[in-house]
Amino acid sequence: MSEEKSLKERTAGGMLWGGLSNGMMQLMGAAFGIVLLQCLTPEDYGKVAMLNIFAAIASALQESGFIAALCNRKEPTHEEYNAVFWFNLMVSALLYLILWFCAPLIADFYGDADLIPLARVLFLGFLFSGLGTVQRAYLFGHLMVRQTSICSLTAMLVSSIIGVVMAVKGFASWAIVTQAVCFVFITQVMAWVFSPWRPTAPSSSPFGGVSKLQASSLPKHSPKGGAGRGLFLAPAWKMFGFSSKLMLTNIVNICNLHAFSVLLGRCFNEHAAGVYSQARGWNDKATSIINGMVTGVAQPTLAQVAEDLGRYRLVFRKMLRFICFVSFPAMLGLGLVAQEFILLAGGEKWRESGLILSLLCIHGAFVPVTTLYSNLTISRGRSGVNMACTIGQCLAVWVGLYLLYPYGMLPMVVYFVALNIAWLFIWQWWAWRLTGLSFIDALRDIMPFLVFTLAVLGVTWWLTNGITNLWLLLMSRIFLAAVLYAGIIWLSGAKIMRESIKYIIKK
Repeated sequence: MSEEKSLKERTAGGMLWGGLSNGMMQLMGAAFGIVLLQCLTPEDYGKVAMLNIFAAIASALQESGFIAALCNRKEPTHEEYNAVFWFNLMVSALLYLILWFCAPLIADFYGDADLIPLARVLFLGFLFSGLGTVQRAYLFGHLMVRQTSICSLTAMLVSSIIGVVMAVKGFASWAIVTQAVCFVFITQVMAWVFSPWRPTAPSSSPFGGVSKLQASSLPKHSPKGGAGRGLFLAPAWKMFGFSSKLMLTNIVNICNLHAFSVLLGRCFNEHAAGVYSQARGWNDKATSIINGMVTGVAQPTLAQVAEDLGRYRLVFRKMLRFICFVSFPAMLGLGLVAQEFILLAGGEKWRESGLILSLLCIHGAFVPVTTLYSNLTISRGRSGVNMACTIGQCLAVWVGLYLLYPYGMLPMVVYFVALNIAWLFIWQWWAWRLTGLSFIDALRDIMPFLVFTLAVLGVTWWLTNGITNLWLLLMSRIFLAAVLYAGIIWLSGAKIMRESIKYIIKK
């Protein structure tokens, strides 16, 4: 098999597994999430939503961008893996201690003493995450998407069962916190099961005292001797110039995504934070199905063809077309039925989340596109560009939301959606600078699928607008939109649909 065909097969397989696994995972999450909606209140979700930004920032600091940094190296050595492992472990422990003592300050910020014990348990998630960062980096860098999928599916199933049982028993916010921590812990355990790499003690002895069986599983390029005491972190520091920019980018992204939860919890109340959190949660569940196809394969694949710019553009554009082909009908279609879905799933107490979800789905349709552009800058070795774009976007979000919060949640959401879509022009400009991908070529890849989707959803809304039964309205819109979209794409002769069907049938 030629190198090009092998890369194509691995990329297609990775995207297929990423889509299937994320689809199954989010379907499980949706099923358990509906049960949680019935058992919990917006206030229960609001308490946890107000804490998520602190846990997420700590997790980004702990990971420090090393997963992408290791992946960008042609052949990471055992010494590099080992240095990153011990670095992440020490940072995780230090951050947890800091946040454990800061929990009362966080509670004071929101004016809710109940957040202290919740925070201290929720923050265990990033502490556990530090144990598996390198294992996940190994799976990611070697395009082991199937194994990564199994890790996530297992963690989702077990943690969701635990969360639902606790919610039914009346544990309220504790059910959400326990589910989140269990998901992280089980994911790391499964990553250790599938990754052949094992850490070694920072000593001068060969393989740091591991068994012969462990030593035999290490890559052939592993060092014959240890890095030496006091110097074993040196390989991590060498990568830190690149990874630190990714770390800062991740932190800024987190601030962007959690801006609403902080402002609503601080300036409004837990109910408002919970209403938004629920809408955001369902939007993220749907988005992650498509986004999982991108994050699992985009950077490693693009990094492998980085030296051939012509081939690089072809690979990127094919990924872009596939993402638009899937993301636009899925996310904008969810926006069409958001109100009916929320009312059927959670009842009247969640009605406010329906409109918010409809708006967020417009943003969600473009999230995988933004992710792909972000991976383009990283695969070109320009983590600084990725960081600058993300920081600018985040600052614009926070300034706008702060100015708009006196007018209520709805104007804030509209601004958030509009800004994040408009920022794609900035990403495209950098794509042109780094790869020569023209704005016209990008529009040719994006616009047909966007126009087809909007036409289909418009016809679907018009044909079903008179239906009053919520169940019938929901099912009619889903079925009609799916049939119309598949038909118009097939009749248009879109190659991406035929190739996708052919590949799935083959597999």
